[in-house]
Amino acid sequence: MNTIANTLKSEATGLLYTYPGVFVNLQLMTLETIMQTKIEEKMFSLRNRTTPVGTLSEELTNNQHKHESEKPFSCPTCGKGFTQKGNLSVHMATHTGEKPFSCPTCGKDFTQKSNLHIHMKTHTGEKLFPCELCSKSFSFSCQLANHMRSHTGEKPFLCVVCGKSFSKQNYVTVHMKIHTGEKPFSCTTCGKSFTKQCNLTVHIRCHTGEKPYPCEVCGRSFINKSHLTNHMRTHTCEKPFSCLTCGKSFTKQGNLTDHVRSHTGEKPYPCEVCGKSFVNKSHLTNHLRTHTGEKPYDCKLCGKSFTDCSSIAQHMKTHTGEKPYTCKVCGKSFRNSNHLACHMRTHTGEKPFSCSICGKSFTQKGNLSIHVKTHTGENSNR
Repeated sequence: MNTIANTLKSEATGLLYTYPGVFVNLQLMTLETIMQTKIEEKMFSLRNRTTPVGTLSEELTNNQHKHESEKPFSCPTCGKGFTQKGNLSVHMATHTGEKPFSCPTCGKDFTQKSNLHIHMKTHTGEKLFPCELCSKSFSFSCQLANHMRSHTGEKPFLCVVCGKSFSKQNYVTVHMKIHTGEKPFSCTTCGKSFTKQCNLTVHIRCHTGEKPYPCEVCGRSFINKSHLTNHMRTHTCEKPFSCLTCGKSFTKQGNLTDHVRSHTGEKPYPCEVCGKSFVNKSHLTNHLRTHTGEKPYDCKLCGKSFTDCSSIAQHMKTHTGEKPYTCKVCGKSFRNSNHLACHMRTHTGEKPFSCSICGKSFTQKGNLSIHVKTHTGENSNR
């Protein structure tokens, strides 16, 4: 990527500043460049002052330390400090949940006016900042600056704990919560906590049943955009994540990660109550509720409660009659993909579940469990 020398004129001093970059817009200057400009302007004003002062370097150093360390406005809840009272007010909204700025078009609420301003452009479609490398456009120059790092690979923001680098400062902020264990966003329904507000927003939809992302092909709706993206692959048959061991492909990276553990036998999430281990954290979380008896997901139609989000989603189909998984051989439909997978074995003849005692095979794991009891003498009707 060619580097273009851009020249800017300071309104305060009339001086010209030259800096390297690919952007002409002043808003796209890096923080380092902007701070250097401010220092040069300070030196200009000091040189032209008639009142004697200490050395320029002393005064500049004192000012720099003042900006870096002085944070007189502290949050009474968590103790975090801020240089400006306005920034503290914005931060306090993360604790109170207050969102005083509403979108007049869709009613969505925001903690900051600037975030509302950004959101409004999703309705107007205004994108004035195009990327010259891939033609993607953005509503704000800072978004373009962040996007450019996807081309350059630049990750200038480092975690001071583990050294991991990120392309955006807010990614570091979220990452740091892994080290601190901080989860400031809690669900008022079930008490579950999250590191990010967006994760809490998606989680709440498990309780409310809201699914604002509909599939334009089949009409099925989802609680977030990534679930819709994964679902679309069931229509396109795209499975971009492949297992290097057996070649099996998956629509989601998480599914591939879990599958690989079926080869390695790895189950890194043990239950501290009974010692049983699981391939992923969500399976462990759901399992723990069998010990606690917790069922935080209530059906608003019949009042029945469930231990996890997916179970209530499956249950809701008993009310709606929805059967989105159709057999391409005989046309029979099913409420979930597991039932369809079991049914497909009646066509293929596949029997993947074998008895370790006599070698007899079965199409379903439940049938194998019943069969094993004929060897052990256990009463299957009990």
